[in-house]
Amino acid sequence: MLNHEGSLDLVFRALGDRTRRALVERLVRGPASVSELAEPLTMSLAAVVQHLQVLETAGIVRSEKTGRVRTCRIEPEALRAGEHWLGQQRTTWESRLDRLGGFLAGPETAEGSTS
Repeated sequence: MLNHEGSLDLVFRALGDRTRRALVERLVRGPASVSELAEPLTMSLAAVVQHLQVLETAGIVRSEKTGRVRTCRIEPEALRAGEHWLGQQRTTWESRLDRLGGFLAGPETAEGSTS
């Protein structure tokens, strides 16, 4: 698992781009060659490769070359690290909002009286 903030920064930076998110969404369904990944996109193959390099640097994607074909696959552990961090933030904010809601409701509502 990714243990330091620098890796998490790389994950979120990589996912901050719409094209890279589209590549991840495609790879979640299964491995694909670079040309398969590039097919639906309106950009050059070289641009797609650059996006894939960013995803590989972040640890989100792994690729291997067999002959002339480079196949990419998702590395779920990097995505889990981002999901874990987001989950922690959501839990913290939900707790804070619950406390704020209780405070704003006032002591009468908190005690159950309706006077």
